[in-house]
Amino acid sequence: MPNTDVNDRKNKIRQRVWDLLDREGAVLGGSSHGRIPNFVGADHAAAQLATVAAWYDAAVVKAVPDKAQLPARARALRAGKIVYMAVPKLAAQQPFYLLDPATLTVPAEEAASSHTAAAVARTVGVDELRPVNLIVCGSVAVNRQGVRLGKGAGYSDIEVALLAEAGLIGPHTTIVTTVHSLQVLDQDIPETRHDFSVDFIVTADEIITCEPARRPTGLIWDELSPEQLAAMPVLQSFHRKS
Repeated sequence: MPNTDVNDRKNKIRQRVWDLLDREGAVLGGSSHGRIPNFVGADHAAAQLATVAAWYDAAVVKAVPDKAQLPARARALRAGKIVYMAVPKLAAQQPFYLLDPATLTVPAEEAASSHTAAAVARTVGVDELRPVNLIVCGSVAVNRQGVRLGKGAGYSDIEVALLAEAGLIGPHTTIVTTVHSLQVLDQDIPETRHDFSVDFIVTADEIITCEPARRPTGLIWDELSPEQLAAMPVLQSFHRKS
């Protein structure tokens, strides 16, 4: 199926889920449209996530900067885990914030905020990252097989592919998403080569074990546009090596 058809199908699913969340009052801070929904019960989902064995075992967590995953980031820091969070749009040569609970100068809940992290956290390049044990991603929609949709910008897929390219994630890295139960679908979701899936879906009320997650083995260069390469210096450095 051509990518344009796949993208159209993905966008229709996103719009339907955004409409449903807004109609049901399941998001905080206004409309969910165009973003990873800051869903009601995100704190309870983070508490549920903390009961998963892979969470307990993880020393290093890579988490998205979205508000819905702030409770999970804060919980990770309180548990003594190192958290990596991407600089917006990977638009820096050192594209990750390093949140180390051993060196934080503000409480975990503050440090876990993307705005505060930008002020207090050191940025690091891929060469400084430790291997990642657990990835916490946001989603607009996800089905029970673990196939997910982000908001459509593709940054999460690039971040995960970048970590794979650098050898920082592999088959034993666990990938989870925290969502509202209304975001969990019983239908097929189309996929493309750069999409990754999740091992676990965590809501405020349920932990869903999915099929083994589909992980990228690295960046798919022919799916990256010249504009993306120009906007993300870290990609340029990897491209020169390939």
